Amino acid sequence: MIARRTLLAGTLALPLAARAKAQWDAVVDPRTGTLGAALTEAERAGRPFRILLKPGVFTEKLIVRAPGVTIQGSPGTVIEYGTAAGTPKPGGGTWGTGGSGTLTIAAPDVTLRGLTIRNSFDYIGARRDGAGNGAQAVALAVGREADRTVIDRCVLLGYQDSFYLHTRTLVTDTRIVGGVDFIFGGAAAWFEGCEIVTRYVPGAQGSGYVAAPSTPAAQEFGLVFAGCKLKREAGVPDNSTWLGRPWRAGGNMALLGQAAFLRCWMDAHIHHEGWTWMGYKGSEGDQRRLTPTEARLYEFGSVGPGRGPAGPDRKLLTAQDAKRYTRANVIGF
Repeated sequence: MIARRTLLAGTLALPLAARAKAQWDAVVDPRTGTLGAALTEAERAGRPFRILLKPGVFTEKLIVRAPGVTIQGSPGTVIEYGTAAGTPKPGGGTWGTGGSGTLTIAAPDVTLRGLTIRNSFDYIGARRDGAGNGAQAVALAVGREADRTVIDRCVLLGYQDSFYLHTRTLVTDTRIVGGVDFIFGGAAAWFEGCEIVTRYVPGAQGSGYVAAPSTPAAQEFGLVFAGCKLKREAGVPDNSTWLGRPWRAGGNMALLGQAAFLRCWMDAHIHHEGWTWMGYKGSEGDQRRLTPTEARLYEFGSVGPGRGPAGPDRKLLTAQDAKRYTRANVIGF
């Protein structure tokens, strides 16, 4: 007998008996259904849940709350939303940076594959018009509950604060696009074979910062990039983009940013000096700076025209020290 299929909010959901043999627990077509409905079904299932998204644009702002969810895209699958810090929330108030994400992972053991995730907030227009903060607009956020997140063969698109990471994350063969602090947070994260692209912003004095680690001082590793390529959009000038700056979020003195680029190729837009300082408020409300010299920011085996000379702010690991930087040591899975 052919198993009966039910259509739930446009999501193709198979009965339990058929799911054991099926590759997917839900197949979603954006013309007829929503990813949100499939995630609700995943929460009800209470077990690992596999979702296939068909090609098209899902205009949804979502939180993944069910552990063990896999979301697989098809060629042409896009999840997008246009919320930034300072824009109104439904029911009152405004979003903060952390809440601005198009997609937020808030459960452990979640895997994303083959997706384009975009924050479509009009950053260029906000800069032009002086509209509010006009800045932080997260595409993907890996929350504090989201241990062992895997991001594979995805595209993450934003301008400022594109990718926010709090917990252990593996990122492979993924294209990450942004301008200001666009890979940031306190996570221990391993980026392997990724393409990291700095965006062109008309009229900008500089082209921004790749990484902004806010690593706890007691945590050995932060944002580690292995075998990645640092590229730029057309129009981004030479010597205009910093590898990053250490973020002491909220003036928390227990944070001492850690990041490393290992055997990465760098285009000529990367500053010769490599890293720069970031400001924060001290306990008395006074303005202070956390400098690259104080923080834990390193390189090893950089190649390409953006490879700069070693200096006080561009510290190179020794071959012996670089051996500590393995995927197993950094994230443990």
